[in-house]
Amino acid sequence: MLAFESLESIINKIKNKELSSKEVFDYFQKRIEKYDNKIEAFNYVNKNFVEKNGTVLEWIPVWVKDLYCENWVLTTASSIMLQNFIPPYDATIIKKLNEAGMNSIWKLNLDEFAMWTSWENSAIRVTKNPWALDRIPWWSSSWSAASVAAWLCPVALWTDTWWSLRQPSFMCWVVWFRPGYWRNSRYWIIPMASSLDCPWTITRTVKDASIMYELMNWYDDLDNVTIEWNHKIDPKIWERKDLKGKKIWVPKEYFEEWLDKNVRETINKAIKDLEDMWAEIVNISLPVTKYAIAAYYIIVPAEVSTNLARLDWIRYGHISDLSHDNLEEFYVNNRWEWLWLESKRRSILWSYVLSAWFYDAYFTKASQVRTLIIRDFEEAFNKVDVIACPASPSVAWKIWEKIDDPLKMYIADSYTIPASLAWLPWICIPCWFAESEDEEKKSLPVWLQLIWPSFWEEKIFEIANVFEKQTKWYEKMIPAWFED
Repeated sequence: MLAFESLESIINKIKNKELSSKEVFDYFQKRIEKYDNKIEAFNYVNKNFVEKNGTVLEWIPVWVKDLYCENWVLTTASSIMLQNFIPPYDATIIKKLNEAGMNSIWKLNLDEFAMWTSWENSAIRVTKNPWALDRIPWWSSSWSAASVAAWLCPVALWTDTWWSLRQPSFMCWVVWFRPGYWRNSRYWIIPMASSLDCPWTITRTVKDASIMYELMNWYDDLDNVTIEWNHKIDPKIWERKDLKGKKIWVPKEYFEEWLDKNVRETINKAIKDLEDMWAEIVNISLPVTKYAIAAYYIIVPAEVSTNLARLDWIRYGHISDLSHDNLEEFYVNNRWEWLWLESKRRSILWSYVLSAWFYDAYFTKASQVRTLIIRDFEEAFNKVDVIACPASPSVAWKIWEKIDDPLKMYIADSYTIPASLAWLPWICIPCWFAESEDEEKKSLPVWLQLIWPSFWEEKIFEIANVFEKQTKWYEKMIPAWFED
């Protein structure tokens, strides 16, 4: 069945004339019509197929998170503040993928401006986890992960700040890869936290992730953090069958109080699988990572506050119908009426930490802790090749279960924030299932996170591909409710 084919397989079938690009596009359109009412992943769907000369992606449909600006396509960031925003330009990554032959299927739902912990903050719709329709698909890239997990598309674009993609992948049983911070252009992607935001893709296999990586990593003179190095993957890495000579580090701090018992057992089994593939498992400590959440929730809100400042109606956004007597009331009315709770919460908190009275006490200290976390990882990578750890302390919880206690959801970020603060690349791959610790005892996906030093993305693909081929968990990526 075409839905369960990898991106690589679909590309090859089009090149070999077994399928046409139009047949692929129409097939996935029909799947969206049939199944999206179950998971509600899409804000807007493009039904207009476009075909030009044959290119890398062969006009395969690609699903786009509703943060990427597309020329004359409604782009809302799932906020009523931008419900009428139609940009007259493409994000650099959209431009690059269009050149490679992407057919954009348009927009996937997200938490408003990618802010929140469980996707329940979208102003448009509530998306479900394809593996359990009464549970969350997790963070702000949930909809990208859910659309691939529900086999509605072979690849989806997302952005990651600290957990946004890794944990939806964990919850939805798909492959997530994020390169080093400097690889991809962020130009005309609606920002949340500029020093952490990273655009990338969700796929079904490691090889599919590498295909997109080669298309997307690129120097952009419109984004001054990108590097002048277009990285191509050595095809010989796909021939490797074991992990002999690889040292894999399991940090003890990632296996302590926050980790559910059943998730711990599944991750330990995955680490044993790595050992059976001849990897050397090393237990080392990352002592500063325990401060990562505190540092993160000062640094990111400060950047969020700055990025949301443009949403004042004068530059972007709606104008309030409420009366005002001065400019301050004008700003307050517009932002209070059109922004959702989490955006307001972060704007207020982070304006506070950036104020003249508290800047040194909070933001400066948090930046210093970030430097210590970077050093922690640098010292670790002098001893080992890769870090293996869980991505989340639990499997997916029920919709609305923790919405009234944001601190509990913030704590769930403890396994993903440290590497994000250090700008490191990672890949996350399915490694089996674990029972939920609630009364339902539902078997839900678990996923292994691999972290590597900056600019070594090829090595991540190599190790992840060996694990994927040896375990073949990707063959079990089909939720039971599918009828196709």
